Amino acid sequence: MSSSQVPAAGSPPVVSPARVLAGLCLLVPIVVVLWVPSYSKTSPALGGMPFFYWYQLLWVPVSALFTGAAYLLIRRDEAARRAVPAAVPVLPAQPSDGGRS
Repeated sequence: MSSSQVPAAGSPPVVSPARVLAGLCLLVPIVVVLWVPSYSKTSPALGGMPFFYWYQLLWVPVSALFTGAAYLLIRRDEAARRAVPAAVPVLPAQPSDGGRS
C-alpha cells in the first residue's frame, strides 16, 4: 500500500459500511441478470410476453434504483469524510526560556 493510500491517524477508514453496501447494490443486478438458469423459462407470461423477456426488462428500472442507491450511499459517505477535521499533529510544548534551563 503506498503512502497516498494509507489513511491519516484520526481519519475514517477507507472501507466503510456505506461503501460495502454501495458495492453490494451494484453487484446485485449484475449477479441476478447473469444467473440465466433462474429465469430461463417461458411461464408465467405477462401480456403475452414470455417470462424470460419481461423478467430481464423488469431489471432495467430495478438496476437503476440500485445504482441510484449506491450513488447516494457514496455521496453521503464522502460528505461524512469531508466533515471529519484533518488530524493535526500536536507538537510538544517548548520551554519558555528557549531550552536553557
